[in-house]
Amino acid sequence: MKMKMTAFCLMMVSFFSTSGQEGNVVGHKIKTRWGETLDPLRPHQEYPRPQLERKGNWKNLNGKWRYTVVDQDQKEIPTHWDGDIVVPFAIESALSGVGKTVATNQSLWYQREISVDNSLRKGKVLLHFGAVDWSCDVYVNKQHIGQHEGGFDPFSFDITDVLKKGERQEIVVRVWDPTDDGPQPRGKQIRNPHGIWYTPVTGIWQTVWLEGVPTSYIAKTKQTPNVDESALFFSADIASARGDEEVVVEAYDGATKIGDWKTKHGVETKLSLPGISLWSPDHPKLYDLRVKLMRSGKVVDEVKSYFAMRKISMQKDDKGIQRMLLNNKFVFHYGPLDQGWWPDGLHTAPSDEALKFDIEKTKEMGFNMIRKHIKVEPARWYRYCDSIGILVWQDMPSGDLGGNAWDMHPGKISSGQHDKDRSADSEKMYRKEWRSIMDALHNFPSIVIWVPFNEAWGQFKTKEITDWTMKYDPSRLVNSASGGNFAYVGHILDLHNYPDAAMPDPGLFGKDFVLALGEFGGLGLPVEGHTWQQKDNWGYQSFKNGEELKKRYAGLVKDLHKLIPRGLSAAVYTQTTDVEIETNGLMTYDRKIIKIPVDELHEMHQVLYTY
Repeated sequence: MKMKMTAFCLMMVSFFSTSGQEGNVVGHKIKTRWGETLDPLRPHQEYPRPQLERKGNWKNLNGKWRYTVVDQDQKEIPTHWDGDIVVPFAIESALSGVGKTVATNQSLWYQREISVDNSLRKGKVLLHFGAVDWSCDVYVNKQHIGQHEGGFDPFSFDITDVLKKGERQEIVVRVWDPTDDGPQPRGKQIRNPHGIWYTPVTGIWQTVWLEGVPTSYIAKTKQTPNVDESALFFSADIASARGDEEVVVEAYDGATKIGDWKTKHGVETKLSLPGISLWSPDHPKLYDLRVKLMRSGKVVDEVKSYFAMRKISMQKDDKGIQRMLLNNKFVFHYGPLDQGWWPDGLHTAPSDEALKFDIEKTKEMGFNMIRKHIKVEPARWYRYCDSIGILVWQDMPSGDLGGNAWDMHPGKISSGQHDKDRSADSEKMYRKEWRSIMDALHNFPSIVIWVPFNEAWGQFKTKEITDWTMKYDPSRLVNSASGGNFAYVGHILDLHNYPDAAMPDPGLFGKDFVLALGEFGGLGLPVEGHTWQQKDNWGYQSFKNGEELKKRYAGLVKDLHKLIPRGLSAAVYTQTTDVEIETNGLMTYDRKIIKIPVDELHEMHQVLYTY
């Protein structure tokens, strides 16, 4: 039953007036205030790559493109287009201006004519995609320049050689996405949305952009902090290196240079930084980097980046129980399950301000962590976590579900015999995208935990995948299977329990693994006028008003607090916002109402950090 909620028990988030962009947002579902003010000609205009910033010589290609949906067998570039679509919003979303679904036996094509002026063409021209779900082929001026598979990792193509004389160029993109008909990583998408499964996301859903770079250029940097050695380990990859280049790295605290070093292409270098401040949620200190590619004493290319000094580790306490340490001190991790869905943009936040809003509110509520649940966000989302001060547990998006048992509950663990037997193609898709995701996100210091599997959803070769993840990035902890079939691997034993707070048995598991409550809560409250559908909404436990919800939530926090002395190191509450028919969010799906006042949540949570 839905009831109107009074100002006494709700905090209303302020509304923006609509901007008059009528006709560009489709559908009858609820919308966010940012979606209501969207300029379809200029969505997401911000520089999209904060860890490798080469500003000034780039061009944002978001906005109106043409689209058509045709039979999957059609390989020729279409000559007819159905209409306009707003990039970077998936075709199923309201903000795309289309709101159509695409069947498994269909493909989605995009087309746009762009101008590439001479300032972008002094060296090479790169075409970048933040994310496209799932398989795409890219054509420039009718020439096929490449293919990419993977719905959550960024990719790019060098299009220099296919550009025509003059400024006008044509880009065409073909996308095919089997959603839950295929074994690829997909997260919560399903063709028949219901329960905890949501609307499909097909096509371009992150920023598309052009970049002009020198013939030899800095393609990637990798920076890994080492708190115990007061050092940052740094390397840079140079595209089209000739062998006579030198890389100069400068570190800054604001405008003050705190060190400079010289290195070579692909060589890891130790940057000693004695006395440097450590990053934490209470002190999210970031330092800037300037990286220069030099040849014969001249700057060939230059990029900006940043880093933070932080350490995540585990160690036994005086009771012999493993604790999760931040910078060698125990810090209890508490945060919401954050799925990153939007009623008008689906996987894509309606604006950069909206993207930041969820993180800001999470911090204001007194959380110090977010579990990013089976989704990967745009790079700017992680940049905000870095600067605002939020620890991130990063899930791998799940796929190829079904076919294996889920045998996880308090006090019992599995030996791994319930792993799914995935096909060679399915396994290849998983491994390729997981590695790409880890590579793309490595430099963001807020990410402290990798989570390869969730609740046995497609869980396979658990020990092998976990061991590989630990070896590939030893600077972070690995939670092998959040709430899934635990196979005595990784650093963390993670239990899911709804709605009450619970924990794995410290006597059985605490000496070997950090103990975590990976999901709990799920307290539901549908708010009239702010739900995805008019009826049949649900939570794991539902309430009639905000006061009842607040009282029950406060009880959960008290129960959680009692578990920390017994050995619990972390907990994840479900969830940040309502999502489609799930109404167990701390905020409504449209982000217009916060169900428990922010200041009261903040005060409740402080007791969790005093152990």
